[in-house]
Amino acid sequence: MKSPLLSLPGAVPAEGRDEGVAAHYGDLFREQRALSEGAGLVDLSHRGVVAVTGPDRLSWLHLLLTQHVSDLPQGVATEALILSANGHIEHALYLVDDGETVWAHVEPGTQQELIAYLESMKFYYRAEIADRTGDTAVVHLPAGSIADVPDGVVVRETAYGRDLFLPREQLAAYAAEHGPAAGLLAYEALRIEAHRPRLGLETDHRTIPHELGWIGTAVHLEKGCYRGQETVARVHNLGKPPRRLVFLHLDGSEVLLPGPGTPVRLAADGAEGRQLGFVTSSARHHELGPIALALVKRNVPVDAELLAGDTAAAQEVVVEP
Repeated sequence: MKSPLLSLPGAVPAEGRDEGVAAHYGDLFREQRALSEGAGLVDLSHRGVVAVTGPDRLSWLHLLLTQHVSDLPQGVATEALILSANGHIEHALYLVDDGETVWAHVEPGTQQELIAYLESMKFYYRAEIADRTGDTAVVHLPAGSIADVPDGVVVRETAYGRDLFLPREQLAAYAAEHGPAAGLLAYEALRIEAHRPRLGLETDHRTIPHELGWIGTAVHLEKGCYRGQETVARVHNLGKPPRRLVFLHLDGSEVLLPGPGTPVRLAADGAEGRQLGFVTSSARHHELGPIALALVKRNVPVDAELLAGDTAAAQEVVVEP
């Protein structure tokens, strides 16, 4: 679904998982600085939107999600995961309840698989699930933004800003009034700076929540049963996750950024050393320079100098080993 904001001057389309919105509008660092100062907006209209209605919506979702949502207050934002039976992350939901409907935005293209799973678990509960991606666009306002929100628009507010569930036909007009628009590259650079994981980038087929720091923000450790809870409890109480998320300050003299999947090794071992992890996301930050997130083995020393491909990298602890 192509965003109308791709017709704005300077818009360069994003590729891959973020296809359909702009990567940038001609000045990446200006866009980042604007967001950091609470100005502008980010077009996230490519993200999937799922709505759940019905009197049992919260009590039913509570049985399926890693988060405690049975008594989620109206208007309070939260995030939650759906795990496999083995505790591996399958879906990440960013949600809010408006008193009648639970609204969630999810990774682009994942909403149909999520809905299929939810439908298979509905049984006798009074809940209805709908894909609202076609008529609802997610728009992000950065923290500190004073932009108005149209009446009736559902808002998910967090420490990082506000996500609006905006009627899609209002997207162009809203951006014209409350811009300037910033692209996904600016948004992603600030996400990486904040050490926030993203499904499909920081995760692979065997990622568990503990490895990414999602314990505490997306997992409630004292709620009742949900699929994969045994793994969560076992690792939390008895063991340690096999990998951990780290933040990398990359050597700024390199022209190319190490992309997702780039091997991470000990700098002391050189480029031919044993692989200890891989880059998950990377970006150029307007203040920090080139930065990245990576997933490395738990036993990698926290003070070790690393190599991301051929690029020297100093690590910052995100998840304690």
